[in-house]
Amino acid sequence: MPALFFLTSFDVSILDKVRTNYNAFLSDKALCQQTITELEKTKDNSVTLLGYLGGLQTIRANHVFSPISKLNTFNKGKNNIEQAIKKDPNNAELRFIRLSVQKNAPSFLGYKSNIKEDTEFIKKNRNQINSDILKKNMEKLLKD
Repeated sequence: MPALFFLTSFDVSILDKVRTNYNAFLSDKALCQQTITELEKTKDNSVTLLGYLGGLQTIRANHVFSPISKLNTFNKGKNNIEQAIKKDPNNAELRFIRLSVQKNAPSFLGYKSNIKEDTEFIKKNRNQINSDILKKNMEKLLKD
């Protein structure tokens, strides 16, 4: 994990930090919570950051002990993702965030209805992505 620490110790944009560490948040509770706090404090009101905040909140639900808190945390994140997509439905990065959550969410949460739609959308709109980190994350998700 030293590479992740190295990447987060520089003054990189919050978006680059989230993209770089996206796959690490599931196993790193402290990094997940720290990044949620940073996203909540940021003055940037972009829909992309709102989407990532939602994504991280759904991931954070894995780190919460109480079942009620888990559900509340997950639903808060899900609502932020949906709000972001409602504001910008043609944003492939937001669709990536939702797809990554839906592919990994337990079935009983009932948040799996956009997997096929988002997969097709990402495949058709990958060309709008400029970030190499995000492209790699998308390719990995599409292969899984």
